[in-house]
Amino acid sequence: MGSADSKLNFRKAVIQLTTKTQPVEATDDAFWDQFWADTATSVQDVFALVPAAEIRAVREESPSNLATLCYKAVEKLVQGAESGCHTEKERQIVLNCCRLLTRILPYIFEDPDWRGFFWSTVPGAGRGGGDEDDENARPLAESLLLAVTDLLFCPDFTVQSHRRSTVDTAEDIHSIDSCEYIWEAGVGFAHSPQPNYIHDLNRTELLKLLLTCFSEAMYLPPSSDSSNTNPWVQFFCSTENRHALPLFTSLLNVVCAYDPVGYGIPYNHLLFSDYREPLVEEAAQVLIVTLDYDSSTSSSPTVDGTTTGTAMDDVDPPGPDNLFVNYLSRIHREEDFQFILKGVARLLSNPLVQTYLPNSAKKIQFHQELLVLFWKLCDFNKKFLFFVLKSSDVLDILVPILYFLNDARADQSRVGLVHIGVFILLLLSGERNFGVRLNKPYSVRVPMDIPVFTGTHADLLIIVFHKIITSGHQRLQPLFDCLLTIVVNVSPYLKSLSMVAANKLLHLLEAFSTTWFLFSAVQNHHLVFFLLEVFNNIIQYQFDGNSNLVYAVIRKRNVFHQLANLPTDSQSIQKGLQRKKKSPEPISRTNSQDGVSMEGSRPAAPAEPGTLKTSLVATPGIDKLTEKSQVSEDGTMRSLEPEASQLSPEGNPPTALSDGEPWSGVRRLSSASSSGQWIPTPDWVMSWKSKLPLQTIMRLLQVLVPQVEKICIDKGLTDESEILKFLQHGTLVGLLPVPHPILIRKYQANSGTAMWFRTYMWGVIYLRNVDPPIWYDTDVKLFEIQRV
Repeated sequence: MGSADSKLNFRKAVIQLTTKTQPVEATDDAFWDQFWADTATSVQDVFALVPAAEIRAVREESPSNLATLCYKAVEKLVQGAESGCHTEKERQIVLNCCRLLTRILPYIFEDPDWRGFFWSTVPGAGRGGGDEDDENARPLAESLLLAVTDLLFCPDFTVQSHRRSTVDTAEDIHSIDSCEYIWEAGVGFAHSPQPNYIHDLNRTELLKLLLTCFSEAMYLPPSSDSSNTNPWVQFFCSTENRHALPLFTSLLNVVCAYDPVGYGIPYNHLLFSDYREPLVEEAAQVLIVTLDYDSSTSSSPTVDGTTTGTAMDDVDPPGPDNLFVNYLSRIHREEDFQFILKGVARLLSNPLVQTYLPNSAKKIQFHQELLVLFWKLCDFNKKFLFFVLKSSDVLDILVPILYFLNDARADQSRVGLVHIGVFILLLLSGERNFGVRLNKPYSVRVPMDIPVFTGTHADLLIIVFHKIITSGHQRLQPLFDCLLTIVVNVSPYLKSLSMVAANKLLHLLEAFSTTWFLFSAVQNHHLVFFLLEVFNNIIQYQFDGNSNLVYAVIRKRNVFHQLANLPTDSQSIQKGLQRKKKSPEPISRTNSQDGVSMEGSRPAAPAEPGTLKTSLVATPGIDKLTEKSQVSEDGTMRSLEPEASQLSPEGNPPTALSDGEPWSGVRRLSSASSSGQWIPTPDWVMSWKSKLPLQTIMRLLQVLVPQVEKICIDKGLTDESEILKFLQHGTLVGLLPVPHPILIRKYQANSGTAMWFRTYMWGVIYLRNVDPPIWYDTDVKLFEIQRV
């Protein structure tokens, strides 16, 4: 039958279904088979020939027919899995049912009355042999998931058959050990199967159906209640799924082994079509959804893969019930870590390669999924985190992240991308090794829209953060605390900042310490505290190599004097706030000495009008996001009690991001007045002004300024290099206050970020699945779809 005929017959069946007012018997095979037996329709055809309005009409007007259609389609998948799909006809039926279910499921999920349907048992669903009574009770969802997992390891359909000859009886799908059929070499598997694009296409279709099953999460509003687990994912990642281990390994290996360049030959992708990429994307999406797990509420795997529970847990489970999370947390071999890290770094760097060898490699689009995967790896497997930081390989992750942050900073449709990049850097910055690694000189010349500089990876990080703060989209303002916390965390280890980076830090201090900024929101002064902490850490612990920073501090000494003499009377506060009206620009860019941007770079562009984006929930404040640890003499860290927190006198929850005037995003709710309008008072200014950690810097200025001025007068100098030379050889040993202990604010898992990751991840998946548009125009509740 021709493709046009088969489409026509399929469409006729759909019309019959929507127009029948009477229920069609489940036994009427002649009717139901029209949907899958004789047709050869692509997934795109199915979406075109089964319009949303008709699915909803059947759901409302003849629900029993929709129920039977779903039940029969699942039954066909179960039969295909049982038989092993040996004939072309059986495979076609499986794929058609798979596409049909992918089309229909979102419309089941969007209606609360239907949501339980797949979890109900269908009478007689287990019909087969007479001895299968216990199977009768299996809910439809479970039958569907088990059939799909069996089909993902089906010889000659989704994996290579191991049988030598065709004469041999076909492999029994129930007796095969799927661990011998893992899709790709890598973690726990050494053999790389021959690529087979038909198998890749079939796997992709089945994974698309899995992802659609898991997407029930999109139809529930965001809630802080993390007990609200996804029943589909829960069952799929439980011991009921006998393929859980080989499937987890297959997904991880397919993603990490992917090389979009095409075997290292530039421009190769122009000659060969790449069947792998759709599979890799689907695998990455299924993987991150199965790993959606709130580690803050559960006994979490510790470094050695065992769990830490409280003494209250009599029976401590061996790690999380979610086997995918469990397996991820137990990976421990160095070569496995190397394989994962190299793979993720290669894929994250792919868009950067594009900038200096345009079109040489196929440009991948799934970097956001990769960042979520990398986050999960570091969050659930501490051994992996330590491995990443053990060598300078971490910089192969850092540079792409900074590239994405810089590139997306002005684009409101990519606010989520900037958040996840910053979260990853916050997590890494809690470890001493990260700060140490940043001292490596930066020589990779990826064209970026930042000033040209010569220096280290630390300079790159500071310069990019300065760009985000001074010229990023205003929706990024709630991240300023996070950005500066990262700089504070690494500052005690930075051996030598470039002049460009030193000037950027002082420019930020200048901007954040203006009176209108300090007085205009209850938490703005925190940013000044963070920056002063950065300067103190560098002066106390890394004075010797940091003459550029010391010079910049001396040049901008008036900023520190103004802070020390900050007025606290009502009149001055009012005057400071008046000044705000006159300067609408959140931060003046004029005096930041930006200089020339790197060659070949394009300015960070705002979102194209009409771009779709999904809304995000607000992220927790920095005091909820991190806990303080003190670094001891020997470099070990100990957690400090929350009471010792000096920085956050107001433990108020952050308000949702607002689109209002600049800086409104930084404002937090305050109980100052019933109208919610917060008013600064002299007492409030005094309460934090008295705690400004200015002693070290004031002492430095007191000692060095007269010496520098003397050199200038004596030698008639206006030349920086002589002064820098003097500062390089200077010392403040014995002249500064006793060094303060180093405080690191380490990321701590919390249900707020778990919820943020869930909405971000599903928003990415929603927007990335446009062909076919699986969820488009359905009533999702987890986020809003907005147009720029």
